[in-house]
Parts: sequence; structure tokens; C-alpha cells
Amino acid sequence: MSLLSRRHIMMAATGLAAAVVAPRLVFAQAAAPAPAGPFKLPALGYPFAALEPHIDAKTMELHHGRHHQSFITNLNNLAKDNPKIAEMSVPDVLGKLNDLPDAVRTAVRNNLGGHANHTMFWQVMGPNGGKPSGEVLAAIDRDLGGMEKFQTDFNAAGGRVFGSGWVFVTVAKDGKLAIESRPNQDNPMMDGKRALLGNDVWEHAYYLNYQNRRPDYLKAWWNTVNWTKVGERYAAAKAGKLDV
Repeated sequence: MSLLSRRHIMMAATGLAAAVVAPRLVFAQAAAPAPAGPFKLPALGYPFAALEPHIDAKTMELHHGRHHQSFITNLNNLAKDNPKIAEMSVPDVLGKLNDLPDAVRTAVRNNLGGHANHTMFWQVMGPNGGKPSGEVLAAIDRDLGGMEKFQTDFNAAGGRVFGSGWVFVTVAKDGKLAIESRPNQDNPMMDGKRALLGNDVWEHAYYLNYQNRRPDYLKAWWNTVNWTKVGERYAAAKAGKLDV
């Protein structure tokens, strides 16, 4: 092989390597800003690391800033051609999904349901959540068999969710509590109910720390529950003023 031929081969190999590397530089750009609109990502209310070691900071950062934000982005895009989904209350939209056009019903169901679920989720968690007391504790004793049975039954219901979904404690207008699960991002408001509290059992909520050990996550999650906020939600539900 001549020196010239070897040189051509070396130059071709160098060019190929550059072509492989170059696209990485093109794609390493800042993400496009989320579209403005009537739906806003609610503030978390506490630092990402506030729930450690039970829920790690990276999971909270991704869960709030990426997953929840995606629902907001999608809703704002949907609202451009369907402004009524922003003009009506969340319970009214989710409770009357069949009134929406076929073309957007599933998208609204998934994204507004996800927005409502996660807004509730951030609210009912926090550092130093304390213990249930007052009317909430009385309702747990009355309707759910006391705290130990309630937590056992709740965790079991969360463990039975196949694939992705949520486990909730629903509260009726008369204050009666029940444990229910929903697939995907469905919300009890779709059935005219309200969620007092709920736990996200999608893998993105726990996989960085717990991998496939969902039961461990369900058990640890109780250390993050903000019972003061749950008490406030219970009072609001009985008064007919619980919107998410």
C-alpha cells in the first residue's frame, strides 16, 4: 500500500470520527422554554432534599420540574384551541370529560388528571409532618379501622396497582373516608369524589432510590406525610371547597 493510500485511509477515519462526535455538540443545547399559558406549575413549598432519606432530592427535582411541568406544557398547548379547559374549575372539567370534544378528551384526561394528582401530592408531603389528630384521626379510626390497619390496607392497594397509577384516600361530602386506586393519571374527581391524600406509584416517583421495590417505597412514604395539611384538606372537603 502506498504512503498516499494510507494517508487517504487515515484522513477518512478521522473524518468519520468527527462526524460521529459532531452531532453531540449540535444537540447539547438548552431546552426550549415552556409555552406560556393559563396553567402554572405550583411551587413545591420545600427544598428538593427536604424529604430525604425517604424520597431523594434528584427524584423530587425530576418529578416536579420535569414530569409535572410536562402536564402544564401540554395543558397550555391544549388551551390554545380549547380555552374552556382553563376557564372552568378543575373538578368541573374532570367531572364532565364526556362533554369535551373526542379529539382532546384523552389528552385532557391524562394531563389535567396528572396536574391535579401532583398538585395534591406536593401539598400532602413535607418535612416534619407530625401525626394525624382531631377530625382526621377520628375519621381514620371510624372508617378505616385505625392507623395501623389503614396504612397496611393503603400500602396493599398501592402494591396491587398494575403498572402505573395512584392509591388515594377519598373523602365524601359527609366526611366518610375510603381507600381507592386509579390507573395512569385518573383522579377521583372523575367520579365526583375528592382525594384527601394519595401516593404516586408510577415508577418515576421512586425508581432512582427504590428500583423495583415498590413496597419499600410505600412504607417509607408515610414518613413524608404532612398531617397538618391533610387536616386542612379534610376540613375543605367537608365544606365543599377542595378543588384539587
